[in-house]
Amino acid sequence: MYGLILAGGSGSRLWPLSRELYPKQLLNIQNTESLLQATFERLAECMPSSHIISMTGVKHVANVRYQLSSLCDNPVVLSEPISKNTAPAIALAAKYIVEKFNTDPVVLVVPSDHMINDTEKFIATVKEGEKIAEMGYIVTFGIKPSYPETGYGYINVTDKHIERGFKVNRFVEKPDTELAEKYVKEGTYYWNSGIFMFKASVLLEELAKCSPDIYSKLSNFDFTDSNEIPFTEFEKMPSISIDYAVMEKSDKIALLKLESDWNDLGSWKSIYDVGKKDEDGNVKIGHVLDEGSKNSLMYSSSKLVATIGLEDTVIVETEDAILACKSDRTQDVKKIFETLKKQNDDTHLVHKTVYRPWGYYTVLAQGRGFLTKMIQVNPGQKLSVQSHNHRSEHWVVLEGMAKVVLEGKEHILSPGHSIDIDVKEIHSLQNPYKDVLKIIEVQKGELLIEEDIIRYEDMYGRV
Repeated sequence: MYGLILAGGSGSRLWPLSRELYPKQLLNIQNTESLLQATFERLAECMPSSHIISMTGVKHVANVRYQLSSLCDNPVVLSEPISKNTAPAIALAAKYIVEKFNTDPVVLVVPSDHMINDTEKFIATVKEGEKIAEMGYIVTFGIKPSYPETGYGYINVTDKHIERGFKVNRFVEKPDTELAEKYVKEGTYYWNSGIFMFKASVLLEELAKCSPDIYSKLSNFDFTDSNEIPFTEFEKMPSISIDYAVMEKSDKIALLKLESDWNDLGSWKSIYDVGKKDEDGNVKIGHVLDEGSKNSLMYSSSKLVATIGLEDTVIVETEDAILACKSDRTQDVKKIFETLKKQNDDTHLVHKTVYRPWGYYTVLAQGRGFLTKMIQVNPGQKLSVQSHNHRSEHWVVLEGMAKVVLEGKEHILSPGHSIDIDVKEIHSLQNPYKDVLKIIEVQKGELLIEEDIIRYEDMYGRV
């Protein structure tokens, strides 16, 4: 068996904790690991780690590779040069597995942002699904509804059994409350988990029948000697989900009930549902002080959050944004995210603190023509060899020792010492020492964006 982790995402539904450049699959919601890392470890119980492929967008590839590198050597991460929804990504992954490994295995496709705690039951369900997939079916894993949820798509099944599964009748869109209540009452509808499996050859055959516009373009990609997905070819792919492209059109779809627990953490209400509640039904995460609130979620990431007399309310605090809403309106958080995006407000895009493979930086102040950061470089790590076309930089060492390579010349700086980097000068900040390095960086220029980084060498594969 091979596995495909879909590790893209926009970060819209758990704003302000998740952002476009740091979506929820990269977050540590409750445990000591991210949802992406938990997903990888769950798949590694079903197959060798070398059989797990992760597909993500170009914006997230460095963070995805960095997080997975702590779990296995040389994780396979494919990068989509542009977002085209799930169908092209899954089609290319199937072709990649067939070409790269010269095999036609069963492939298990999973989102990277679900919470599943009962791994034993998950593995048992996957093994049942593998039998059905070997029979030539595309198997989707359904969740028996526990309440009339309007935020999920539903799958309707027939009474025809396939092993322990059912033949699928149809897929339906997210319903309104009245329709969702009807689906739950009928008992033949399941939530669409977005988890499914297939033999690689079966998926490719169904693509040829159901989505020839995708299938015909697959021949333009060659993974024999490379893992690269060329932009010029991928751009020609239609933007369409696997549900629309194949699942809703194929007559080879079977549903197997997922026996384990499952939560897609698709809203702050979901976070509340899985959270540990006190005697008043409150979930408190971080530095929270409360008096008399009930059935509410209070989340603090940096500051003290003090609440009094709230009921059925969500409060989420981050460094640069606060969300407050009623518990039954958390699906509308996406509207706030989209509004911020239209307004070109960076609060939708990135946190004040941004994590990188080498450490992190925090934006301290910014204005017209300047940007100030505190940068931490962890022991043994270094930033890429790079230059900038639109900004100069001034570095002051706060803590630790810095090795700076500027235009090929090495400089060793101790606390209190500084150095200037002019526009277009090739440079690198390194910490080959045992202690943490912290510096203040002051950028000056008319265009102060992360895209103004030209990389020449990088130990994290971002060139």
